[in-house]
Amino acid sequence: MKFLKLIRFQNLLMLALMQLVFHFVFLRNQPDLLLALSDVQFVLLVVATICIAAGGYVINNIMDLETDAVAKPNDVVVGKHISEGMAYNIYIALNIIGVGIGFYLSNLIQKPMFSSVFIIVAATLYMYATSFKQNLLIGNIIIALLLGLSVIIVGIFDLFPVIFEENRIQMAVYFSILTDYAIFAFLINLIREIVKDIEDMDGDYNAGMNTLPIVLGKERTAKVVFFLTLIPVGLLLMYINKNLLTLEWVMYYLLLFVTAPLLYFLIKVWSAKTKKDFHHLSTILKLVILFGILSVVVITINMKLNA
Repeated sequence: MKFLKLIRFQNLLMLALMQLVFHFVFLRNQPDLLLALSDVQFVLLVVATICIAAGGYVINNIMDLETDAVAKPNDVVVGKHISEGMAYNIYIALNIIGVGIGFYLSNLIQKPMFSSVFIIVAATLYMYATSFKQNLLIGNIIIALLLGLSVIIVGIFDLFPVIFEENRIQMAVYFSILTDYAIFAFLINLIREIVKDIEDMDGDYNAGMNTLPIVLGKERTAKVVFFLTLIPVGLLLMYINKNLLTLEWVMYYLLLFVTAPLLYFLIKVWSAKTKKDFHHLSTILKLVILFGILSVVVITINMKLNA
């Protein structure tokens, strides 16, 4: 159980769900769409992604011992339930497995250079935990970008290797959809990372971090979060108006389960004060990401009904 806590099992499940939904629900149900990976091979891609992400959580927990001891003493695992040496061994093993599977899949689809994606992500997560996290906004942006990349990687491995002149336009459409989801995931996760910084402000300050709440203060950062959240809300409403008016189920779903929680978040973040308030807001954003992922299922069903 402590191992699952160490690797942030719930976050990994959401990451896996996002990739699995795109492959098995959306792409597999598109007529005449050729995919580079079989179902078993795609599951291996998900395993590789999860291993790299889990390794990132492990090294982050190792480096955050001092911060978590102040901010989240009940959540401390390394040094309390799992030794630091064992945590390092788990970190190394997870990265070897993730990069190894990535290397295998890249050669399988005859794109050996694609294996560098896993190496770069693993290295970036290490640099985030040891250096970037302490720099203003850089760490937040990196983590948000990596979540967006986990969506794009589906297209890199599933679509890109089988792009030909004849299907280039069709593939561009699917890549565009994946990119739209990746941008939304990036924006929501960036906002969530800043909210988590507000929540962990005391521990970060004692550890000598240079996060946005420490620089601007809690209330000013909350106002920055408010205005940042207007961006995905505006983009989402524009996207619905431009692309989804004919898919009524999708339109109502996104308004009810994604837009409405974001509007609730906007109202609450303006007056949020306590650590409990910001933890609640962080949970709301996690639900927004989950409902955003599940919207792929609704889109697929609605497209079938309209066909």
